Order: sequence, then C-alpha cells, then structure tokens
Amino acid sequence: MRCQQIIQFGEPLEAREYPAPEPQGSEVLIKIDACGVCHSDLHLWDGYFDLGGGNKLDLEKRGINLPFTLGHEIVGEVAALGPDAEGVEVGDKRIVFPWIGCGECALCQAGKELYCNSPVTLGTRYDGGYAEMVIAPHAKYLVPYDGVPKELACTYACSGLTAYSALKKLTHLTEDDHVVIIGAGGVGLSAVQIASSVIKAKVIVADIDETKRSIARQSGADETIDNGAEDALAQLSALTGGGAAAAIDFVGAPVTANFGINGLRKGGTYVCVGLYGDAVPLSLPMLPLGMRTIMGSYVGTLEEMHELMALVREGKIAPIPYEVRPLEDANNALLDLRAGKIEGRVVLKPGAA
Repeated sequence: MRCQQIIQFGEPLEAREYPAPEPQGSEVLIKIDACGVCHSDLHLWDGYFDLGGGNKLDLEKRGINLPFTLGHEIVGEVAALGPDAEGVEVGDKRIVFPWIGCGECALCQAGKELYCNSPVTLGTRYDGGYAEMVIAPHAKYLVPYDGVPKELACTYACSGLTAYSALKKLTHLTEDDHVVIIGAGGVGLSAVQIASSVIKAKVIVADIDETKRSIARQSGADETIDNGAEDALAQLSALTGGGAAAAIDFVGAPVTANFGINGLRKGGTYVCVGLYGDAVPLSLPMLPLGMRTIMGSYVGTLEEMHELMALVREGKIAPIPYEVRPLEDANNALLDLRAGKIEGRVVLKPGAA
C-alpha cells in the first residue's frame, strides 16, 4: 500500500509503502478512490495550531505520532470486511465519515461523538486518506453517494459537512436578514452552494481575492465585498441596512474575526469555523450592549452527513469546483493551498496520471 506521509513536521511529505492493513472485528478496509486536500491539513503538517500570543497547540503532544498519513475527505470501495462487520458488502462505494469518537465515553454513548475528548478521527488522529487504502472502524461510518462523481463526493466529508453544520446554526434567520460568508475557499464556496437549502437569509461573500469573489457570485452569492478594502465595514452596513444578522468566518484570522464581529447588527451572531490562528481582543461590554453571540462550529455529525448527502443526491446543491491530482502530488497540493492558489478543492487520486 502506497501513501504520502509526514515524516517530520514542517518537512516535505515522503512516499512510503506498507503491507495492506487487515480489518479486525467490525472494521472495514476501503480501497481509496479519492481524497480531498483540506486547509486544516496544513496545520497538521506544521504540527501545531497557532493560539496567539506565542502559544501553540502542539499536535505531537495531542497524540499524533509520526510517520503520519493526512487526509480526512475520503471516498472509496469496500475491499474487505472484518469478521464482525455488517451493513456493507465488498464492492460497495462509500464516503468515509471521518469524525469518529472513542465509542466508549458518555458523550459517544449519547450519540454525541463530535464532542468526544478522545476522538479517533481519520486523517487527524489516525492515518487517513493520502494513501491507497484506509481502515474504517465500523460500517456505520460509510455513507452512500449514489449518482455523485466520486471526486466531488469526497469533499462533502469535510468541506461540505463543515459548511452545512455551520449554516444549520443560523436557521433562525429570515428572508429579510443577511449572512456574511467570510472566505471563498473550498469550505466557503460550499457554504454558498448549500445556503439556499438551509437558511432563508440573503448571502454576502467577503474575500480579498477578486477571482474568488467572482466564483462566489457565479455560485449564487447575492453580493460580494472585498473585506480588505478600507471602507469594507461601511459597504457592509450599506448593503445590510445597518449590519448583518450573522457572519460565518471560514478563515478564522484576527482580521476576518474583527470584520465579522464588527459587521454585525445588534443581536447578530458570529460563527467562527476557520482555523487560521492567532487571537483577537474582545470588548466585553460590547457583548451585552450589542446583544451579540459568538460561537465556534467544527465539522458536523454523522446525522448531518446523511442529511447533507440526501440534499446532494436530490440535486439541490450545485458542485463546487475541484481539481484532480495524483496522490504523488500531495506535497505540491499543500504548498499551492498555502499560497492561496487553489480555487475550490484539490482532490488526490491514487493511480491518477
């Protein structure tokens, strides 16, 4: 089995080859057809998240052991079943839901795996999809994608699911409201595509890149703003009649957080999704005075994954742009993503020319 692995944090990925894993118990072996490249892979590659003020979340101390295989947007074919595995058959095509809990704690037992403190997430805690094969711990994490191109289907495991879950936190908005989507990368564009199926509010996309703003307009955004402009907040206020009802920040940097929070009307909601890093000072009196809500949103649940794929299969969500590259190009894909050269999503494919 060939894979592309982190051998040392911050250093180029290296090609390695291992025997094909053998599924045990309820495990299912998946022959990988495609795996998306996500911005969070960059942080995992670096080995830390920037917490601001010189502080870092050290991922090696959080349980990532090297060498390590990135990749959590995985789609493939069932290649083998463990002796206790049920619910799928060899040859079935499935998306692998990666956001898996330990299965034993009280949260997991209550069906809240996303809140588990000891997750076994594929591609972030356990070896993932920058490879030819991967082990799924149970067939319940394998989601059908009938009628959807496999290279697109894999992106729904994170890009689509993350956007969907964030939007679901704003279902209280009305058709008279505005939501600002900050960042028109792969996840932000997914949110633009999904928004009309989840919320009623008008969509404004903020991005400093004109090409990405253009793609956002083509994808259904009602308006776009260059949030790097000096008068960006004034533009937003004019478009929304005094401030947005909500902002979803798919970047998560100080400059985007300030734009999102300060662009809210009274009673508005700021949802931080992006993991770019650093920290922002908050004016505590302005929280009660402005009656604003600040929350975080991280990927989504297995139930939400099934909800999302039902919408996709019904043709209610247009596809985001994606580019297919061979697995061996994983390192360059990460570098291009860091440089902001990617429009939509890059998808790695084992055996691609």
